[in-house]
Amino acid sequence: MCGIHGFFRRDGATADIALLGKMGDVTAHRGPDDAGAFADGPCAIGMRRLSIIDLAGGHQPLSTADGRYTLVCNGEIYNYRELRAELQAAGHVFRTQSDSEVLLHGFAAWGEAVLERLNGMYGFALWDAHSRTLRVGRDRLGIKPVYWLDDGRRVAFASEAKALLELPGVERSVDPAALGAYLELGYVPAPLSMFKGIGKLPIGGLLKVSAEGVGVRSTWTPPTTVDPGPSAADWAAQVRAQLERSVRAQMVSDVPIGAFLSGGIDSSAVLAMMARSSEQPVRTYSIGFDGGPAERFFNELDHARAMAQRLGTDHHEILVRPDVVSLLPKLLWHMDEPIADSAFVTTYLVSEFARRDVKVILSGVGGDELFGGYRRYMGERWLRWVDWMPDIAKAAAARAAGWLPADRHSKWLNYARLARGLMQSAQLPFTERYRSYVGSFTPAEARALQRSRAHVRHDALGAAFDAVGGEDTLARMFAVDALTQLPDDLLLLTDKMTMATSLECRVPMLDHELVELAARIPAHIKVAGGEMKSLLKKSLADVLPREVLYRPKRGFGAPMGAWLKGELAALLDGALSRRAVERRGLLEHAPIAALIDAHRASRIDGTDRLLALLNLEVWCRVYLDRRSSEDVAGELMEAVA
Repeated sequence: MCGIHGFFRRDGATADIALLGKMGDVTAHRGPDDAGAFADGPCAIGMRRLSIIDLAGGHQPLSTADGRYTLVCNGEIYNYRELRAELQAAGHVFRTQSDSEVLLHGFAAWGEAVLERLNGMYGFALWDAHSRTLRVGRDRLGIKPVYWLDDGRRVAFASEAKALLELPGVERSVDPAALGAYLELGYVPAPLSMFKGIGKLPIGGLLKVSAEGVGVRSTWTPPTTVDPGPSAADWAAQVRAQLERSVRAQMVSDVPIGAFLSGGIDSSAVLAMMARSSEQPVRTYSIGFDGGPAERFFNELDHARAMAQRLGTDHHEILVRPDVVSLLPKLLWHMDEPIADSAFVTTYLVSEFARRDVKVILSGVGGDELFGGYRRYMGERWLRWVDWMPDIAKAAAARAAGWLPADRHSKWLNYARLARGLMQSAQLPFTERYRSYVGSFTPAEARALQRSRAHVRHDALGAAFDAVGGEDTLARMFAVDALTQLPDDLLLLTDKMTMATSLECRVPMLDHELVELAARIPAHIKVAGGEMKSLLKKSLADVLPREVLYRPKRGFGAPMGAWLKGELAALLDGALSRRAVERRGLLEHAPIAALIDAHRASRIDGTDRLLALLNLEVWCRVYLDRRSSEDVAGELMEAVA
């Protein structure tokens, strides 16, 4: 695991290898153990290494014996032993035990087709000295990020956008289209980033650069063709077997390894499979919040502790009352882009806690998207009952739902919030209903918020729906999630927050073979009878206890909405004051003030929207104003005090 970075001079100039040091220094947290650099004519590539496999011999860049290919790679290739044996049988001589070296020799043997053989998470850069071509790629699911820019003089890439900002002449300004997309979704979807001129490679993306030009192609897209043949029992058996294989493959490590444990289905399933393959008790790490009712609503420590005791793990837990005011600037610097998902705070805190003992952690991220773990997947089923109502009754119900209180920090107010959202979206077309389930601001609200509206809207969800097609609404929702929210929200924050603490996080639920298997399963089997994750529960019936399988779902986030009404109210008022908003010049203040008032009165649950706005302003202070996170944190704490 590491961070990669580099560039190709399109103007014919010789690459300045000294710039690699600056790019690597700013991302040293991704790889504190080692650094490497290579330059050849117009191309320079480098890395920072977190040593996981072949601690002594895995230094990068790696080159073939004839010097043709040189590689830097961030991530892990889980089937490297099988590929290594095949390549050795064909005459290739390996000089290290590193998993990354199979990509180097694999490219020499099979060209770009090697990417079809890899099972893993990775971002890589490969220089071909013969054809004078640089290739930069990203894994199928987008587990590892790759940012890039092309300013006409050079093409540059890095695991984190902040490394690109170290290059001379790279400006720090907001992309208006990215800002609009961010307001709509709460994250910036690929191929955009919040920085104008800097983009993200799409999932499975391959960038190819040479004197002849620059091109990006996709090497993988989520499959959407279902197989109606097998029974639910057959599918359950296949899912169970593949999950076991995925977890076992991802436990390969030369350093201590552990698991995040929330006590929910996904993390418990991963842990159970790890326990079966480990001779020693698995180290597990859980987090809870200290405080009042809102904090207790998000606290799952009791459930995690019970699962740890059942499986005999070496369990560690931490009860926190995070100082969000001082944390936000630091975490948003690590994120590179603003985000409205409060899970980035939780993920950082539990990662920092686990990193005291281990270098590698396994997580249950991805299970909800594969097997139907979100309530939005049930919305289409519930709406069948609404469809029986006359239009006039639907309209009346939607108006009545608007009077329901909304809050996500208590059981009954959360139900009221969900019911309100369902009824108010009932008369919308399917794609717009989905947008209302996953979005932050509506497109109209996002446009009204922006002071500058002279830009083309980037509709990531619309493009994703056009790409997946099909008649099965649930299957389309699963596929759209895999193209948008999964890589650009959940996986991005997981990578950035774990790597901020120099911790490698692996996600066996997103092994591409398991993903492709899940994509073939008809949606009505995944959520049979309107039960979330019904097939996954069936596959784990003899592995996990009923109290885990059938416990109500709780998100892995923080009680941010309650904090924004209470202890963080002053932070909100200061960062989003009329003076601050008008000085920034990106947004209109009036709708922001109205949103704050409505959230505090519980007329709406504005948590995601307010966090999107707050984090945007804090991100701007760090990146656009070129201030240290410590300086911004001090300013925010002074304002709150």
